Amino acid sequence: VSESVKDLSYTSHIGQDLREVNLSGADLRRAIFDGADLEGANLSGCDLRDASLKRVNLTKVALDGADLRGAKMIKARLSFSNLQGARLDGADMRGIRGKYAVWRDANWWDATMDDS
Repeated sequence: VSESVKDLSYTSHIGQDLREVNLSGADLRRAIFDGADLEGANLSGCDLRDASLKRVNLTKVALDGADLRGAKMIKARLSFSNLQGARLDGADMRGIRGKYAVWRDANWWDATMDDS
């Protein structure tokens, strides 16, 4: 993935090693990152609406101000990540791990957190 490319909507990155990548402000709508390693990546301000982030390593990732509405984040690892001000309504967050993540001002009221 070229760090200068900002429109990666509708692209597939299944299982890729994207550690430390800088995609700040990128259009990642409906992109598929299932099983990818994004540890330490900068995704702040990204448009990740309806993206698939199943079983993704998002440890230490900057997601502040990101739009994750409708994203599928099942079993994603978010430990030590920054989700300040992220939009999470409609996101499927079942089984996530988020130890020590920063959730301040994140809108996750309508996110699915369990099977109920």
